[in-house]
Amino acid sequence: MFSSQIRRVARGAMAIAAVATLSTAVAGVASAAEKINIATLAFVSSAPLFIAKEKGYFADEGLDAELTFFRAAQPVSVAIASGDADFGVTAFTGGFFNLAAKGALKVIGGQLHEEPGYDGSAILVSNKAFDAGLTKVEQLGGHSFALSQVGSSFHYMIGNVAEKAGFDLASMDLKPLQAVPNMIGALKTGQVDSMIIVPHIAKPLANAGAAHIIGWVKDYDPYQVGGLFTSTRNVEERRDVVEHFVKAYQKGVADYRAALLAKDANGKLVKSDSTDEILKIVHKYVYAEDPEEKAFPKIRNGAMFITKDARLDVADVKKQVKWYQDHGYVSKDAAPDTFIDTSFIPPLDAK
Repeated sequence: MFSSQIRRVARGAMAIAAVATLSTAVAGVASAAEKINIATLAFVSSAPLFIAKEKGYFADEGLDAELTFFRAAQPVSVAIASGDADFGVTAFTGGFFNLAAKGALKVIGGQLHEEPGYDGSAILVSNKAFDAGLTKVEQLGGHSFALSQVGSSFHYMIGNVAEKAGFDLASMDLKPLQAVPNMIGALKTGQVDSMIIVPHIAKPLANAGAAHIIGWVKDYDPYQVGGLFTSTRNVEERRDVVEHFVKAYQKGVADYRAALLAKDANGKLVKSDSTDEILKIVHKYVYAEDPEEKAFPKIRNGAMFITKDARLDVADVKKQVKWYQDHGYVSKDAAPDTFIDTSFIPPLDAK
């Protein structure tokens, strides 16, 4: 009897020790989570990041992810280069390519891609300009155009649209307004004639009668709008962190594609079983001030194409660099092969 009591006590002690060991292990895992800061914009295009955070994909990869929001693409790349952020997801700009060429940044994957069959960036004109006869893309020459900064993605898009539509970019009055809200305000008040913007902003403006959509960038120049990038230091010194980040981001991309890009046999976008869940997540970050019944249609309308697994269109990125070089916004010695790293995600043209 005495020995059986000893055995019961021993078993109890072992159980307590096991629980204590497990608690310590769990606490150790929690404290070991790698803190990362991600720089981005509060756009639908950043949805894979929101999904990865809210669904715990970053946490599953041992990452404690914090999102920092900016109002234009250029400051995102600056934040990565300066070490204020670890990862960035936004549009390519001339400033980005210059920083990358100096060895500060590495492109490791793709973000948005202008793709036929999916709504992308819209070409908008103000009501004032439209009423005065500016109703076609081919008529944009000689008119003013709002952009965030010279050398921005907006600059690149209007430059390529001009080439394909047959008007002279040099004839346009480019108005760098530093941030997207400033661009929108200038267009709505007729201070500028035109601009290009993502669909989740363009469509509500047009639907509200505040501007007119006269064309789509995808019909003139399908291209790799943005990328997934990090610092060169992270690639060289924290490769495991980058790998874990990429895995979590790709899971977010997969959920985004399944929920917001699914099509039926006729090529029409359809609602999937996960659509409402993903819309609720994105709504926390985009149109958060609107009720769901107003925000959800806007988010769905703003869901641009992202390639499977966030694969990068390397050939197009090289084309962009050359355009910026030819127009004097990127150094002639900038070599894309030195800052494009396809070791984390196979490129779009990989077999």
